[in-house]
Amino acid sequence: SDSSQCLMKQAFSCQRQLLVTASSSQKPSDSVLTSLLAPMSKVIQEVQSFREKNRSSPLFNHLSAVSESVPALGWVAMAPKPGPYVKEMQDAAMFYTNRVLKDYKEKDKMHVEWVSTYVSIWTELQAYIKQHHTTGLSWSKTGPVASGGAPSGGAPAPPPPGPPPPPMNLDKSSSGDSGATSHNALFASINKGADITKGLKHVSDDQKTHKNPTLKVQGGPLPSGPKPFAARPTAAASPARTLPPVLELDGKKWKVENQEGAHGLVISDTELKQVVYAFKCNNSTLQVKGKINSIILDNCKKLGLVFDDVVGIVEVINCKDVKVQVMGKVPTISINKTDGCHVYLNKDSLSCEIISAKSSEMNVLVPNKDGEYTEIPVPEQFKTVWDGSKLVTTATEIAG
Repeated sequence: SDSSQCLMKQAFSCQRQLLVTASSSQKPSDSVLTSLLAPMSKVIQEVQSFREKNRSSPLFNHLSAVSESVPALGWVAMAPKPGPYVKEMQDAAMFYTNRVLKDYKEKDKMHVEWVSTYVSIWTELQAYIKQHHTTGLSWSKTGPVASGGAPSGGAPAPPPPGPPPPPMNLDKSSSGDSGATSHNALFASINKGADITKGLKHVSDDQKTHKNPTLKVQGGPLPSGPKPFAARPTAAASPARTLPPVLELDGKKWKVENQEGAHGLVISDTELKQVVYAFKCNNSTLQVKGKINSIILDNCKKLGLVFDDVVGIVEVINCKDVKVQVMGKVPTISINKTDGCHVYLNKDSLSCEIISAKSSEMNVLVPNKDGEYTEIPVPEQFKTVWDGSKLVTTATEIAG
């Protein structure tokens, strides 16, 4: 159906319009560039928001693959290495596309074809960027300076730096009509109604610049491409916008946001159904009393978390130098895209499972009988061998 692919088609349509403008116009000021990027930024946010509204969808891995990679369209704001930036976003999606392949490889080839076709979009975009926009979006050397609206009249524009890519026809695939029908059906399934889910609220990625690089332009000059899964680069020429600190209960979610140097944050009036979401909290400490459902630390730096009991999961994602201390019990702690995480267990939480991915400098501290802690590093290096029938992976000690 038309609505099934609306968001992604709209995103590529916005991209194409910007490239057409750049091919016939001189580069505008940062403020005008921001207005030119705004429509694409908005669609990227909508794609990511759609994923968050459908967290319990059976196709959540498909949605996540799209949501994680659609920021690649922000390459137009990522000088001097736009191509590698698109590759980073493509790689970020691979975690979820691999899940799709694992789930459907033996069940439904339509999903396998979808993965192949979707990933090829970004591969082809990288080739286009390498040929025409190697170090950043190329603007015309002459012609009118780009404005927020359509280019005005005047002398004919000189030859453009490179044609915009052909319109992405998401209706078609290399596998012919049957493949096109399959992909249409799958996109329709992915995009259908947000009312199919009624899971936990989850703070969306809409306003996080690492999930939508076109938003960064509003803060100052165009930044260089970020390193994968490292701390987000800051624009030295422009001070970061300071957002007000938040500590409030919104429905079932405790929101702890933008805390700076706040030592002594306490959430005490808790219930089992509640969750805690801490976002962009730096050089602070947070204590959560009682038994709750889950805790998420997102984009926090030098944050100390102490909690009593969690019945679900504690997630640490995109953080740096954080400490997590369990006073009671927790079944699972997940660490993802994080550099520096110390987990302090107690005697009641020794059976806790710790799941890590794309992270470094992780240590688990286990209590001794005398009350002291023994610090044990979580493996970051692995050895994989083929045993004749399957791959066998084991953790290895890092030499030296």
